[in-house]
Amino acid sequence: MGTLVLLFSCLILLVSPKHTREKRTPNRPNIVLITADDLGYQDVGFRGSDILTPNLDQLADSGVVLENHYVMPQCSPTRASLMSGRYPIRTGFWHGNIKPGEEWGLELEETTMAEMLQRNGYRTHGVGKWHCGMYTWQHTPLHRGFDSFFGLYLGSQDYFDHDRMKSLDLRMNYRSPNGSVVDQVRGDLKGRYNTDMFTERAVSIISSHDHSRPLFLYLAYTAPHSPFQATKSDLKRYSGHMTATPFQSGASLRRRTYATMVSVMDRGIGEVVSALKQQNLSDNTIIVFLSDNGAMFGGPGSNYPLRGGKQSLFEGGVRGVAVVNSPLLKTTGYVNTNLHHVTDWYVTFQTLARDYTEQTDKPQLELDGVNIWRSISQNKSSGRNEVLLNMKLTDKMSRRRNDPLQHQLKESRRVSKSKKITELGFRPDLEPHSNDFKGSVDPREGTYGTTPHQFNEHNDFFVLRSGKWKLFAGKYTTQTWTSKNAAFEVLPLHKVGKGASVGRGVRLFDLSTDPREVQNLAAAHPEVVRELMGRIGGYAGKMVPIGRRVSNAYEARKLGVWYPWVATNPDSTPVLL
Repeated sequence: MGTLVLLFSCLILLVSPKHTREKRTPNRPNIVLITADDLGYQDVGFRGSDILTPNLDQLADSGVVLENHYVMPQCSPTRASLMSGRYPIRTGFWHGNIKPGEEWGLELEETTMAEMLQRNGYRTHGVGKWHCGMYTWQHTPLHRGFDSFFGLYLGSQDYFDHDRMKSLDLRMNYRSPNGSVVDQVRGDLKGRYNTDMFTERAVSIISSHDHSRPLFLYLAYTAPHSPFQATKSDLKRYSGHMTATPFQSGASLRRRTYATMVSVMDRGIGEVVSALKQQNLSDNTIIVFLSDNGAMFGGPGSNYPLRGGKQSLFEGGVRGVAVVNSPLLKTTGYVNTNLHHVTDWYVTFQTLARDYTEQTDKPQLELDGVNIWRSISQNKSSGRNEVLLNMKLTDKMSRRRNDPLQHQLKESRRVSKSKKITELGFRPDLEPHSNDFKGSVDPREGTYGTTPHQFNEHNDFFVLRSGKWKLFAGKYTTQTWTSKNAAFEVLPLHKVGKGASVGRGVRLFDLSTDPREVQNLAAAHPEVVRELMGRIGGYAGKMVPIGRRVSNAYEARKLGVWYPWVATNPDSTPVLL
């Protein structure tokens, strides 16, 4: 009888849901998430580039390359979606980048990836570029789930002086024993190349990590974002093999400098991988590498063979480089062609961390990502057939009779039976920039030529990928194609981005046969256009207004250092070094 009771108890234990969940889920993996900034689709060795990236090539060869990994066309929107798992229409980042001094960011009710992992026992460390808001301390990394942060709050900086608009933006943040945030402004590091510093900090974190807790390391390089800078020794080491372009020597030098920046980042990635192995962490670690958007159109990067670049919604702007490497992958050494989006990483890591949202104090907002681990690890279906690349609809649109979206919008209201677009009332607060920005036009933030087309207050657009189809509608940035290794389309710096024009009307591409987006099939497939336009109402119902875009750059940097300038009980101790 006792034997039967014991067997029955064991049977109950084996079939209980909790036991099944724990048995099928491995120990929480370490996660190393590495991002490049403005990296061209073709600018890695495994895609035939003349740029040297042996470490990324090795990760790709022994891991999985994600061929259809979509991001946003600019820095802030991609990073906000990466951190939140939500489309820009939900976060307010549909309008583009946060400019220096603007009083908005990723809203505080959003749960970041770092917060989610931190509440599941992860040690969370951020290194490099933040660019999700800094006008209050509550918007900075240590208040968004990171245990430590070393890097810049803004979107770019001088690689050696670490300044923006002649004000310093480099700091180390951590918690003091009493729990307050220590803000060390690192002026003492002037002259050090920031890519190398970010690598050193990442290696230090790995080397000192307590193995009793899982690690989340977010390593957000600024390379190869402009300004295009490298040391002379690295330039000689990494670009000596490159041939000059048929154009002026300045353009050729800029391409070689860009290439060197990518190679130095690749060198750093190799050091990070080596540190993981030395600390016996690699066996339970997932490494994800991705670019936040494509290379700037007309710059020294190449998105060949895709069309367009940064700030456009053509493939060259939004189909980013992405590689996953881990011993936990069941299938490796292949190119995954499933559809993935940057929002998917939040949900994927949430699943791997065994996060239970019902047990948290902070409400989990509705997510747009899906769990793509089986898709990557086993080359199974991703469960995703559609990606909203971006949209912008205002209540003014319905009153413009000649708007190219007008008849489709009427059709979408009939099809979806949703609220009328005109009743949604989502109009962004687009206050003009202050005098701090006059005369400081900056291609690093996309203010040359392209941004006004896509984000002008009077322009409305809707861009969607669904299955093999990609739809453009409205008024949007149009760009052409870059050449292999950027050999023929490198523009002078003051003209970067000006190769764009305004696209109007409806375009439909079959990406399965036309990945370069050459042939517009809208007239040949009106039924597809009608079906995809019918999605507008559903997405419009999720759209939120952008935050106040008032600029207060003087207050933000009046002491020669970029600081949060809106008082919100900062709970921080500034230290100047």
